[in-house]
Amino acid sequence: MMTREQHTVPAPGPGTMPGEPGAGETASGRPGNDESRAGEPGDGHDAAGPGGGRLRRHRRWLVPLVVVLLLAQMTAAMVTAAAEQTPTIDEPVYVGTAAVYLREHSLAYNPEHPPLGKLLIAAGVAVADPHVDPSFTGDQGRLGRHLLYESGNDPWRLMRWARLPVIVLTLLFGLVAFAFARDLAGTAGGLAALALYAFSPDLIAHGSLATLDVPAAGFVLTSVWLLWRARRRPRLYLPPAGAALGAALATKMSTLPAAPVVGALAVLSVWAARRPAGRAARARALALGTGWAAATAAAAIAVVWAAYLAVDPRLRWTSVEPVPAVHGLRGTLTGLLPLPEAYRDGMRIQFGLEGRPWQGFLFGQVYTGARWYYLPVALAVKTPLGMIALWVAGAALLVAVRRLRAAAPYVLVPPAVLLAAAMHSSRDFGTRYALFLPMFLAVAAACVAVVRRGWVRGAAGALLAFVAVSSLRTYPYYLPYANEAFGGPARTHELLHDANVDWGQDLGRLAERLRSRYPRERIWLVYKGSGVPAYYGIHAADPRKVPPRRVRGLLVVSDSAAAKATGRLAALIDSSRPVDEVGHSITLYRR
Repeated sequence: MMTREQHTVPAPGPGTMPGEPGAGETASGRPGNDESRAGEPGDGHDAAGPGGGRLRRHRRWLVPLVVVLLLAQMTAAMVTAAAEQTPTIDEPVYVGTAAVYLREHSLAYNPEHPPLGKLLIAAGVAVADPHVDPSFTGDQGRLGRHLLYESGNDPWRLMRWARLPVIVLTLLFGLVAFAFARDLAGTAGGLAALALYAFSPDLIAHGSLATLDVPAAGFVLTSVWLLWRARRRPRLYLPPAGAALGAALATKMSTLPAAPVVGALAVLSVWAARRPAGRAARARALALGTGWAAATAAAAIAVVWAAYLAVDPRLRWTSVEPVPAVHGLRGTLTGLLPLPEAYRDGMRIQFGLEGRPWQGFLFGQVYTGARWYYLPVALAVKTPLGMIALWVAGAALLVAVRRLRAAAPYVLVPPAVLLAAAMHSSRDFGTRYALFLPMFLAVAAACVAVVRRGWVRGAAGALLAFVAVSSLRTYPYYLPYANEAFGGPARTHELLHDANVDWGQDLGRLAERLRSRYPRERIWLVYKGSGVPAYYGIHAADPRKVPPRRVRGLLVVSDSAAAKATGRLAALIDSSRPVDEVGHSITLYRR
């Protein structure tokens, strides 16, 4: 018969990393008291009782089956979105640049983003094998348009292949979230984290596009997970942690604020691995940790250089567009970075973009500049309510439960720093700038699984089901998702704009709608996107270029354009009545 001690202090389950606090231990590895055991993984406990033997026998295939089912659901959602959506505003730039990488090995285009993410997209572009016009001259915006619509290529086929590498990466990062959460909270926690990840509308929406946001966030997550594992074996995990950080830096410069955090966590991991007791031992551990942090940084820098060398081994660098001069502290620090000149010039371009007076839209109000609370508010709109509840609960447990507390700096600090940096940006364009939050906080939410009280597990299960239902209900329109508290995806355009709802993705769906329901109508179109309406069979005129009295028939307006409409367009919309919508991103009016 199992004693009370055996029942409440199970052996570390398969999800507990060797050397990390197991069930019944604190973060320092010492036996915990009854209070600390309230936060232990439930692997050993779940196996107790009459059905425990059956559960152990089935665990080998049951857990992989659930993982496969969750990722299969996410795959189906992303593949559907990738197949049905026309190019979003940013995608042609990345796809065109990827094609230039393959054919000309030139770094000239899109220097404001490092090349690794576009090299990954290039893997799909290479399979599509598009024709690239060697005589093309123009900026990066024209480059993508020319490749997709003016060079004899099939944009549907090219975009499907370009999006495939990002879809695969998104699924792999889901496995990282599962492994990270399993290390903290056991197998049940890992499955909970993967469920939150796989049903995240934001991750599905942007994981199905040939863009850089998901790859950059996923590489940061991977780096931090490896740092957590380095608490046991620094030599094994710190070099790949640095490489993963380098992959993030080589994908988007917005991940740079994570670099000092990763360095500090590397020191913390070495300290935890050595567990120094005396003053001399602590000094040696600190020195060793500092050395390993430097080695981690060196690995990251090497990956950034490798990404640029992979495009052009001779590192020829001439920008198609002017590079602004950056003065002051930012200019000095940029010049000191031990990175390729193309990277530093890309940072200067980013600083120049930050200085522009961008327009934003929030809850029906158009404004110029940035609002510091934009991202938190947008995330509250576009995150499932059950997911928010689990994020908060998991983060609270990480701080409150002693045996989980050691993981709090790893799970909570990196996304907090990145969010603070993103909130400081002048571009209020969407939650895509904060995709690291659904990744990291899925891991945090998994910590709810360590609480053994039945009502807590029941509530967590109900919240997970609520998240799944909310996500599935928006299929296949994940980009304009809004949770139930804000009216669902049909209302998102009244609250937010741009990549939150209307990024030009529904031009193909609009063409099909016009053919099926309005075959002989006169069409007036204001489209905000990178697609070419005529290619999809949409022959329309711009209503802003003729007197209002001549605008009769069907007025079609992208919701992002309608959100910021002024002057003639605003008057046309006000004097029309909405009759239809496409993808929750384009509204059709009758005049």
